[in-house]
Amino acid sequence: MKPLTHGLALLALALTATLAAPAVLAHGGSDHATTSPRHDASRVVDTPFGRAGDPASAARTIEIDMTDDMRFTPATFRAKSGETVRLKVANKGKVLHELVLGTPDLLRRHADAMRKFPGMEHDEPQMTHVQPGAQGEVVWQFTRAGEFQFACLLPGHFEAGMSGKVVVE
Repeated sequence: MKPLTHGLALLALALTATLAAPAVLAHGGSDHATTSPRHDASRVVDTPFGRAGDPASAARTIEIDMTDDMRFTPATFRAKSGETVRLKVANKGKVLHELVLGTPDLLRRHADAMRKFPGMEHDEPQMTHVQPGAQGEVVWQFTRAGEFQFACLLPGHFEAGMSGKVVVE
């Protein structure tokens, strides 16, 4: 390889690593979060599928089980527009699983990123990683009607069908 070409290759590699680092760091530290962070109304961000909910305002709790057959039970739940729901997520399997709320497009893009960076960890309010035998929680306010999705985006899990549907009326 010519010195100039070699230098450009090193520069491209360094730039790729620099641009990829924020994506990995944006998902937390070395331990996966298993519970929702403390609610801070000043930091709530509206998304196309809702926003982080105040746990004190949760109208009801929906319990969702995750299993190693790559399924959620129930696979579908309903909410009313404006309703804040607490999702208690139990990992009944022997491997790590997660629940991530989103639109089908956002979840597909996030699954692609997870395949590229399998060590990505999450600290956003619409998601929780749950260790085997443990429980996690997401408190979410659904702010608009429509059909949304939840999924486990760990590599191979989403592709195996580990997703569900939220119908907001």
